[in-house]
Amino acid sequence: MISTPKILHHTRSSSLPSRSHPLIPQFNHHLQSLHPDSTSLLSIAENLTTLDNLYNCLDDLLLLHHTHHLFSRESHHKWVHQVLDGYLSLVDACATAIDILSHAKEHILHLHSFLRRRRDSDHLCASRKTAKKMIHKTLRHITSLKHKPSVLALADKDTDTIAVISMLKETEAVTLDLIESLLCSVSGSKSSSSGWSLVSRLIGSRRWSGQDDHDHKHRLEFSELDATLEKLVRFDGAVQVDELGLQLREMEESLGVVEDKVEGLFKRLVRTRVSLLNMHSK
Repeated sequence: MISTPKILHHTRSSSLPSRSHPLIPQFNHHLQSLHPDSTSLLSIAENLTTLDNLYNCLDDLLLLHHTHHLFSRESHHKWVHQVLDGYLSLVDACATAIDILSHAKEHILHLHSFLRRRRDSDHLCASRKTAKKMIHKTLRHITSLKHKPSVLALADKDTDTIAVISMLKETEAVTLDLIESLLCSVSGSKSSSSGWSLVSRLIGSRRWSGQDDHDHKHRLEFSELDATLEKLVRFDGAVQVDELGLQLREMEESLGVVEDKVEGLFKRLVRTRVSLLNMHSK
């Protein structure tokens, strides 16, 4: 059985209180290791690896007899439908992120071509502008999801039920935040995430305080790339073309790693939602 205290705070905790079940401290450990505000590509790749470990815990949770019994017993409750809708939204957001990453890789390839030929700059800038519009539209949708009113009423729930709901909602919320951070990175902007707000009304609030990815500052990011592109279009002699080409290759490698992990996350999200639907339909 899973156990967690019955009293829920109005401010968010970055973990679930641990009691008897080993899943709880494992889940807490991976949750606390996530840095959802990090927008460097290397940090995002590291976060996605940690997120995969978090989903391993969630998979174990969904295998428990208690979880199956809970979904069967409470299949008509609003929280079940909210969880199902939430994970469907994650599948859609992740699919969009994969498309955006594909466009980003194409943009870098076009930049390589531009460095060699120094032409088609208008097409290059227009393509980047279109991609940014697509990203900002998706970010607005993510913001609306994060501010969606919660219908969870847990006052009458036992501690085991609260633990299951909390783990599902925590995982959903941090996944949404990491997708948001990824999109902000590719758009060249900072994450506007104010924390795992999807859950903030559920269990409390201590967020990771953040750091500026000091270890990864030497890596080229999209915000710097956009500024460099403007200089290239103006034929600014300050741009070191050979060095930029090397940085673009490193960036391409980082994007490839992130893309592989996001594709893995997409498959994981599909499996998770199928598992939830199967439990709900029994």
